[in-house]
Amino acid sequence: MSKVAKLPSRESLQLAFGIAVRSLREKRKFTQEDLAEAADLHFTYVSSVERGKRNISLFNVHRLAHALGVSAGELMRDADGHSNLR
Repeated sequence: MSKVAKLPSRESLQLAFGIAVRSLREKRKFTQEDLAEAADLHFTYVSSVERGKRNISLFNVHRLAHALGVSAGELMRDADGHSNLR
């Protein structure tokens, strides 16, 4: 039987996702308010996502990805790359 890599914890995955969102937001020179408006979310919600404090729904992942101009899959791949840093 082959070994399967251990999955990251919920907290580290949420933090990695938040880092990915922040990184893309900053590359696009958006404020949290800009991103929140584009994604039809509240800016405090975006802030809590970026800090890894929220386990967000798939629907909101899609909203953020769309507002950032990437697919939800790309955003998740970015988060996965950051989760390997933890």
